[in-house]
Amino acid sequence: MKTIGLTVSALLMASTAMAEVQTRTLTFENEGATLSGTLYLPEDHDGARLPTVIVTGAWTSVEEQMPAVYAEAMVERGFAAFTFDFRGWGKSGDLPQNVRFVESPEAKVSDIRAAISFVATLPEVDVDRISGLGICASAGYMVDAVAGNDLIDRIGLVAPWLQNAEIVDAVYGGAEGVDGLIDMSRAAEAAGGQIIPAAGPLGAEGVLMPMGGYYYEPDRGAIPAYDNQWNNAGWEGWLTYHPADNPQRLDKPLAIVHSDAAAIPQGVRTFLDGFAGEATAQWLEDVTQFDFYDNPEDVTRAADVVADHFRG
Repeated sequence: MKTIGLTVSALLMASTAMAEVQTRTLTFENEGATLSGTLYLPEDHDGARLPTVIVTGAWTSVEEQMPAVYAEAMVERGFAAFTFDFRGWGKSGDLPQNVRFVESPEAKVSDIRAAISFVATLPEVDVDRISGLGICASAGYMVDAVAGNDLIDRIGLVAPWLQNAEIVDAVYGGAEGVDGLIDMSRAAEAAGGQIIPAAGPLGAEGVLMPMGGYYYEPDRGAIPAYDNQWNNAGWEGWLTYHPADNPQRLDKPLAIVHSDAAAIPQGVRTFLDGFAGEATAQWLEDVTQFDFYDNPEDVTRAADVVADHFRG
């Protein structure tokens, strides 16, 4: 792996002209379902084909959350951008058997691939300059979706959640905790699903992610568009998904922005250690996972890194 380091001071010196953004709702198909997406363009777009970034977000998220934040940031930096809701989430259609709210890596990878093929048909898109930007959990999905895909030029990952079996055990209560969640997953799937709230404030009961910050603050992630649902049938697919151990499949130039104060930085280092290609790695100090989602200063720094990478 060839790694290019960027300094924080250099990032802070970068200037970006703010641009007005126009959006257009579009739909596309994948595996029998209709997915809803949004194309972001400069307000004064003259019809020219633009380099384009497909942006995907954290687990359980909808496109109006952190994907929209980074899509607008990409437009401000001279790109078109595209976001969408995965099957079973937000405005998009269901997974097979009318299932919703399952965090399925396999399904989400398939949806990203379908989005890439769809975006390549749009008249506003420079088909030779399409990049993928994955945030948090969708970082691994994005890697899988762009690997070997001739339509994709480059990939960027912001605050990537790249796990392996060791990290899964550490996060989810060791082998016993993981086995218990997998048993729960199989029972929920057999019952046709078991849906609980995805997030709630500290001390709440019956939630997947009892946490302060982003997911339950209305001016942040708890927007009306957010489903705030989790299907326990999704545990097995998520816990057995180990993208940190499979960097060798990626054949695109890579940029990563992360922080030791954010989620599972050890997974990022494991991934980078096994990646044989060219990588730009920017480590920011004292930036939390949620700050990467919507804190203006941190979004600006992350967007500057990936935009520079996408320009080549």
